[in-house]
Amino acid sequence: MQQQHALLRQAPRAYHSVELPRQQTSESPMNMKLLALAASCVAGGAVLAFTVASQVPATQNFASVQTRPAVTVGSTHGPAARLGSQGVLRTPLNVQAQTRVAAYPAETFMHTEQQSAAPQGNFAAWLMAPALAVLGVWLWTRQQAQKIVPLANPAWNMATVSAREEETASEASDDMEADVSMVAGMGGTYTKVDSSIRRIVPEAAGRKVVKVVYVVLEAQYQSSLTAAAKKLNAENAEVCFELCGYLVEELRDPVNYEQFKQDCAEANIFLGSLIFIEDLAQKVVEAVEPVRDQLDVALVFPSMPEVMRLNKLGGFTMANLGQSKSAIGDFMKKKKEEQGASFQDAMLKIVRTLPKILKYLPNDKAQDARNFMLSFQYWLGGSSDNLQNFLVMLTDRYVVDEPLNTEIADPVEYPDLGIWHPLAPNMFTDATAYSKWNNSRPELAKDGPTIGLVLQRSHLVSKDDAHYVSVVQEFESRGCKVIPVFAGGLDFSVCINEYFFSAGQCLVDGVVSLTGFALVGGPARQDHPKAVETLAKLNRPYMVALPLVFQTTEEWKESSLGLHPVQVALQIAIPELDGAIEPVVMSGRDSNTGKAHALQDRTETIVGRMMKWTKLRTTPKKDKKLAVAIFSFPPDKGNVGSAAYLDVFGSLFELAKEMKREGYTIDGLPETSREMLEMVVNDSEAKYASPELNVAYRMPLPEYEELTPYQDRLHESWGPPPGNLNTDGKNMLVYGKQFGNLFVGVQPTFGYEGDPMRLLFSKSASPHHGYAAFYTYLEHIWGADAVLHFGTHGSTEFMPGKQMGMADTCYPDSLMGTLPNLYYYAANNPSEATIAKRRSYAATISYLTPPAENAGLYKGLGELRELISSYQQLKDTARATSIVDAIADKARICNLDKDVPNLPDGNSADLSAEEKDTVVGKIYAKLMEIESRLLPCGLHVIGKPPSAEEAIATLVNIASLDREDDGIKGLPTIIAESLGRNIQDIYAGNDAGVLADVELNQEVTEAVRGAVRSLVADRTDKEGRISKPNPALDFFRKAPWLKLLNEAGYKVNEDDVKPLFEYLEFCLQQVCADKEMESMLAALEGDYILPGPGGDPIRNPDVLPTGKNLHALDPQAIPTMAAVSSAKVVVDRLIEAQKQENDGKYPETIAVVLWGTDNIKTYGESLAQVMWMVGVRPLPDALGRVNKVQLIPLEELGRPRIDVVVNCSGVFRDLFVNQMNLLDQAIKLAAEVDEPLDMNYVRKHALDQAEELGVSVRQAATRVFSNASGSYSSNVNLAVENQSWEDEKQLQDMYVSRKSFAFNSDNPGMMEANKEVFESSLQTADATFQNLDSAEISLTDVSHYFDSDPTNLVQSLRKDGKKPSSYIADTTTANAQVRTLSETVRLDARTKLLNPKWYEGMLNSGYEGVREIDKRLTNTLGWSATSGSVDNWVYEDVNTTFIDDKEMQQRLMDLNPSSFRKMVSTLLEVNSRGYWETSEENINRLKELYQEVENKIEGVEA
Repeated sequence: MQQQHALLRQAPRAYHSVELPRQQTSESPMNMKLLALAASCVAGGAVLAFTVASQVPATQNFASVQTRPAVTVGSTHGPAARLGSQGVLRTPLNVQAQTRVAAYPAETFMHTEQQSAAPQGNFAAWLMAPALAVLGVWLWTRQQAQKIVPLANPAWNMATVSAREEETASEASDDMEADVSMVAGMGGTYTKVDSSIRRIVPEAAGRKVVKVVYVVLEAQYQSSLTAAAKKLNAENAEVCFELCGYLVEELRDPVNYEQFKQDCAEANIFLGSLIFIEDLAQKVVEAVEPVRDQLDVALVFPSMPEVMRLNKLGGFTMANLGQSKSAIGDFMKKKKEEQGASFQDAMLKIVRTLPKILKYLPNDKAQDARNFMLSFQYWLGGSSDNLQNFLVMLTDRYVVDEPLNTEIADPVEYPDLGIWHPLAPNMFTDATAYSKWNNSRPELAKDGPTIGLVLQRSHLVSKDDAHYVSVVQEFESRGCKVIPVFAGGLDFSVCINEYFFSAGQCLVDGVVSLTGFALVGGPARQDHPKAVETLAKLNRPYMVALPLVFQTTEEWKESSLGLHPVQVALQIAIPELDGAIEPVVMSGRDSNTGKAHALQDRTETIVGRMMKWTKLRTTPKKDKKLAVAIFSFPPDKGNVGSAAYLDVFGSLFELAKEMKREGYTIDGLPETSREMLEMVVNDSEAKYASPELNVAYRMPLPEYEELTPYQDRLHESWGPPPGNLNTDGKNMLVYGKQFGNLFVGVQPTFGYEGDPMRLLFSKSASPHHGYAAFYTYLEHIWGADAVLHFGTHGSTEFMPGKQMGMADTCYPDSLMGTLPNLYYYAANNPSEATIAKRRSYAATISYLTPPAENAGLYKGLGELRELISSYQQLKDTARATSIVDAIADKARICNLDKDVPNLPDGNSADLSAEEKDTVVGKIYAKLMEIESRLLPCGLHVIGKPPSAEEAIATLVNIASLDREDDGIKGLPTIIAESLGRNIQDIYAGNDAGVLADVELNQEVTEAVRGAVRSLVADRTDKEGRISKPNPALDFFRKAPWLKLLNEAGYKVNEDDVKPLFEYLEFCLQQVCADKEMESMLAALEGDYILPGPGGDPIRNPDVLPTGKNLHALDPQAIPTMAAVSSAKVVVDRLIEAQKQENDGKYPETIAVVLWGTDNIKTYGESLAQVMWMVGVRPLPDALGRVNKVQLIPLEELGRPRIDVVVNCSGVFRDLFVNQMNLLDQAIKLAAEVDEPLDMNYVRKHALDQAEELGVSVRQAATRVFSNASGSYSSNVNLAVENQSWEDEKQLQDMYVSRKSFAFNSDNPGMMEANKEVFESSLQTADATFQNLDSAEISLTDVSHYFDSDPTNLVQSLRKDGKKPSSYIADTTTANAQVRTLSETVRLDARTKLLNPKWYEGMLNSGYEGVREIDKRLTNTLGWSATSGSVDNWVYEDVNTTFIDDKEMQQRLMDLNPSSFRKMVSTLLEVNSRGYWETSEENINRLKELYQEVENKIEGVEA
């Protein structure tokens, strides 16, 4: 914290400051020198201010001086001349040594309200297509000169050059510096900058005026071209330049675009670069192509193929680019595939070499080609000098009639690889030379950490490096050394390997990439394996900081969305695949000049956080302090230590023991995890919000206010501190327990869970004071070196703030401060893990869900299975009829009559043999569905991976899926083919109740289980450990799984079986691997954690082994074609089911919920489902990216277009904004097409709404909704979980209030409240629909599903009051199903809540297990509240299982009396709300039992 000490002088120039250590006086020798410097600065017209640092670490004395002109003291070289006229100093000062003052650019610290985002440019990526084009001209010239046989296709002729086929050209473009696919197709704009601000109109004064129009992605060309034009206009006597510049994103604005077209029509020279957004590329073509012939020059550097074809330079053209094949193109494509990113480095050499060769060829076409390559070199150089010569060369040779009397210098070349420092006299290509220079600086700290910085060369050569300077000086001011390296090509791993190692030893303690891109391959086509290999070898924390690119600083600050979605895709999602962490915005750009500038508070955040990571590397284990945050949700007794499928205290206990073995100071650790739990909560019945929970610290209010600078922002929601949460009225209370250098703290909850009025607010409240105090304590009082959030999931990442790209005003950023945030996260939940990574800077480490088992059959269901077995044996005897009647009666007793309707009621004698088979077949199919359903048993413990035996059920399901991309057939497919059947036909017969197919399906299932079991047995030793295969032994014997299949009568194709079982063997090893503990201990040492995908390990075994730094996927990739194919199957089944339910009528509207995790796991299946409902298909652009949609003709669709109301989860909104854009476009496309209304329900309803609401059809067709930015969920789940709701109407009001924010592709920068259209659209919904994404998580496992269910809401809105049908798609098995909601709830209840295998597995986990049972019951109540889809028998059976059984009662009460009390109160609530009809005897028993449990708890507490 600094206070201004004295302002020497004010002037209308730059503001300059000197920051002095507090302990120094102005008369100290060091500061006398600074005063002398100040005097000289003021004399030179500079403004200088002194400030005093009130809090400076004892070991870090520093001064900060901004000066104008730049001043360097104690240095003979002149960085100021290179850096420009402005300079800034902020460098360490050694009081004992001679003070040395260094100069940095002042714009680093200067930010005005007009400033905004930093450009990007790694231009070697551009090289492919232009180099090949010119290479073709050169080869043609050689052919003409030497009469040799041409190497290229004849299309490479004098007038046109076809570099290669379009695919290859596209791939070349795909490797370019920036890829902006996710904006493609957007109708609106995220930036509102008026392009006229960069227009330069010269005074002609008798000179030739040359009009230049340019459109680029990178803003740095704005400043360089502007400087070049201004200098030429000031100095050149023959010509002057009118400059009209556009950033490509600005062409979305209609006014800008009209001006652009007019400028192009008047231009002499058109320049374009990096135009990869397809709809914007089309705009450019539409504007330029009509006037191309009248242009003197049209130069387009790598962009989409259609834009590249605009190139025209004399006789050089690319008009046929990508439209014909060539031998050279094929050769280059092959080389590119072989060499990857390094191929572009080779192309860079071609760019430099070809002009030297072409110079000596007399042909005009060759000279035009040479000029093109020279132009490319000038452009790559990027400096104003290079661009000045570039403009003069083009004008001299193609615009004016007579040659200019102006000398044209050759392009200035820069090193492709090197080390840069703002104070150095030059760039270094030798690490030793840099080290020598850097170590000679007396002001530099000698013993601090060394930070590696990765830079883009383009910013250096264009002198657009203020943001880089800021980062360098901030690190150095805090006592660090820096090694800022750069590369000219796409492969930044090269400069890491070259400069961050010496003699095999790593020289850096951490790495921050300031490029914003992937490490290898830039933003488009990456080489992640190479990047991971490099970073694993480096084994240091790896951060990728974000320069704003597609919006100004002000737009970012004012946007609730935060980062532009394209930047999220390119500069967050893709680097995460490399293992990058902590995507913090670092810089903006000036909207007037295009120059990058530092955002100082963000720079300080980056530096502060990286220094904390490096401290993990340097602090001895015995001194290192780890804070663990555990969760308690809902905030009631019995919930401390809650996390998805994780035994929190069992895992925490194992971690503490391992840390102690590793040398960490862990004191007072008890003998068992149960004792540890009791030490944290005093006893397991402690009420969360009461002092009985162990109070670790009482924070006085003055201390809280002093150490929590953002606490005043919390007053709006919570009033002044202390408030009434986590406080005793005088102090803020921090709950937890210290075990030496391990602190286990209980994270406070949101605070408004029990307040119905707050739950109705459309936007979420800020964290309360107690919440803020918790994190203040961890960082500033207890002094944690890192915090570990233990399990899925806490609430910090869901606090209000921008969706992505946090500012200092965003609560996740404020709460986390500079603490490294480690986070154990369930591997099957990559979407919410991604939110934690991006919003709370978490380094996630995945953990496995518990080993899965088949649900099996129990009680009456098992007896029913035996009856069916009897029927199978006796179906052809006289006993068949009585057995069928017995089966039907038993099915009714087991409540299967709703799942299998129209069961015979003692009259099966009237049925034919085939009809009897069908009755039995349908019941049998339902039983097998229940029996085979996967369910996680118990809770996972970190450090205890499943045994090989426990992995069998998971492997069976892995073996059952076809994996076309890997060329692996599933075992059911292989077995079916051996019988001459198609497995899908068998599944269809099974679903229809064809007894023969039901039996065959079960036989196939058993064969798969047996084969997998034989593999596990063969690969497991006597101790149960996985053993390596013995190839010699395998060679001389038949594989046991093949032997088993053959003996079962399946003569399978061994060539199909071999790759499958090799794959299964690999998966077995991965499932049983233990990396979770190892990775966490490595993270605590500041090591790099290998990245890995999250998702369902059955669909994607690459999720295994766990213990990886979770990432999601490249959002540009979905929906995949496979997802589109799967989506069609599901939607067709859904529509058919609804038609059967609705007298053969098509549903007119379906209300759909989209989930982030679902779309990650299935690669966009549910996204594609919505598109298929509407009747549109996603189309990839020329670079293979999904960024536009196309209407499917009605003739091809074969049915009406179904209207949709799409409600996206808050997580989907954050991760897939561009997919929301695609959906909005698709729906509006359907609404605006002129088609019969009985074949287009989208248009039918939009027309009605437009008339009713008085809006346009396009506005009325708004159908894509979610929460307000920074808010999540409808809060219905919070109300249900906390029993804080009065009636269903209140829940529906919550839903409408929080979920009615519309996405609009015409104005995509914000979520707009649009309750009227939302409710109007839901009025026509005939059905609601959701997807299940994995076997581990179903409808009652989490509250999110009922929280997003609009079934009862739709009924209340429909004018006819009709309840919509509700459907759930289950694609977790090879045989995808569409079930009704009530059918799915019944299936859930049978396989989990009421299944002894499931609840006994949970009870084996003790305290946490009872909580899991309670949670399933509460979520079942949630479904009653939102849909009324829970059958009465479900609650009756719950009562029978857990209440009537006295022994079970006692077990629950002993293990977790608070959760048991909640179960009893939930059953009473279910009855009181009318969802469960039962006997008075049951209700009275429940009331008595509630009082008994209450008395027990009160007695314990007393």
